[in-house]
Amino acid sequence: MIQLIKGFKDILPDESGCWRRVETLAAEIFNNFGFEELRPPILENTGLFEKSIGQDTDIVEKEMYTFADRKGDLVTLRPEATAGVVRAYIQHQLYAVSPYRKFFTIGPMFRRERPQKGRYRQFHQINAEAFGVKEPFIDAQMILMLMTFFTRLGLNDISVHLNSLGCAGCRPAYKQRLAGFLEIHRERLCQDCRQRLDRNPLRVLDCKVEQCRQVAERAPVITDCLCPDCRAHFSLLTTLLRGLGIEFVHDHRLVRGLDYYTRTTFEIQTGRLGAQNAIAGGGRYDELVKQLGGPDQPAVGFAVGCERLIELLRQQADPDQTAAIDLFIAALGADSRRQAFQWLSQLQLAGFKVEMSFDERGLKSQMKLADKFHAAQTLIVGETELADGRVVLRDMRTREQRELPLNDLMEQIKEHLPSKQS
Repeated sequence: MIQLIKGFKDILPDESGCWRRVETLAAEIFNNFGFEELRPPILENTGLFEKSIGQDTDIVEKEMYTFADRKGDLVTLRPEATAGVVRAYIQHQLYAVSPYRKFFTIGPMFRRERPQKGRYRQFHQINAEAFGVKEPFIDAQMILMLMTFFTRLGLNDISVHLNSLGCAGCRPAYKQRLAGFLEIHRERLCQDCRQRLDRNPLRVLDCKVEQCRQVAERAPVITDCLCPDCRAHFSLLTTLLRGLGIEFVHDHRLVRGLDYYTRTTFEIQTGRLGAQNAIAGGGRYDELVKQLGGPDQPAVGFAVGCERLIELLRQQADPDQTAAIDLFIAALGADSRRQAFQWLSQLQLAGFKVEMSFDERGLKSQMKLADKFHAAQTLIVGETELADGRVVLRDMRTREQRELPLNDLMEQIKEHLPSKQS
């Protein structure tokens, strides 16, 4: 039997309702904040990611799914969404209408990482990107939008972690200072971090190896090296967040894993998923649009990890709130089944969740099936009921039953269904 590729995952029907809820709510909230949906392709030229993410990152060095197409051109399954959104922003001159544009996108990404709980080689993200505003008001608005999204989903035990990475003017001095500190502790670093130290010492701060984390805890703090403009930007952002009532942790080690970030960087973390505790993260990338051949436009964005978010929601789910149908129709006999099929179709077209058994079953078997569907109500009809001009409606929670006349039956049933009452 052919099975799934390692690191990939089927989203089965018992999960898909939760996925749909997350994606629908994200689109609704993001639209309310003025974000438009943009759908870039999942396959891009490899150079796009090498130039944007950075060749010294683990993503480009180890994790991208890259291959030559039939003409020999290198193409890559997107490992993240921002680069593709920026490419579309430039290629289609979306800045020509207004440099101030806001987009969101939802879809799969691909990285060949070591599979673990909540992390897959095909994973899904909800991304939001805003262009054209250099002031931190948009940073604060995006964090507010993100926290609004999580609050509406009913998440708890989450916190905002915030840092500033400075700019091209002040970051080099910090990198030099950091490299000097790390060089002293080179022998305590993992093999990957020893290579990072020589090429991009900031990456060491992002390492999850425990001994590297211990070294990073004593490393110089980047916000001590900010230039006046970056310091003012970060100060105003924290003031705005406090004014919005958003609590945050100033996390001096937060650098994220991509080279294009400048100034603001943030994560939304949870204490419920172990070491992989970030369910969303992002920050500013003020140089990226220009770097990829577009106009000099500042930008900020974030990504939500859907798999981790779904895992959190399933952990918090109330078992009594299992996805259910409004009505199950238990029909006994051929004539009853044909009539029940007409009712089933009418109710489904009216927007209700209704099921029935299409094959011949006894009442006991059909009631078990209604329980498996978590039906709120069951309509019972047999040849006798049809002859008498009545049917039985049973509340599956209380087991109370009532008789309903066939005359104007559909309108009477709709009055008793949960979807109608809500």
